[in-house]
Amino acid sequence: MIKIYTTPTCAYCKTAKDYFKSKNLNYEEYDVSKDIPRQKEMIEKTGQFGVPVIDIDGKMVIGFDKPKIDQLLKVKN
Repeated sequence: MIKIYTTPTCAYCKTAKDYFKSKNLNYEEYDVSKDIPRQKEMIEKTGQFGVPVIDIDGKMVIGFDKPKIDQLLKVKN
């Protein structure tokens, strides 16, 4: 399960979502600029205010860290 915490103006959020789409990976997106409970959840889990924050099966990735994302998803390039 992939969850991504985003904002509409975040370029790296768009890059992450485009990457997931290119790999045919499903994800749930939470717009933390509007969804305050999810914003609080993101901050509690990571201490981060910046986006994207990506939750892959309970493991948190701060930013679009492609090598870490690939490792967690076991994606082969």
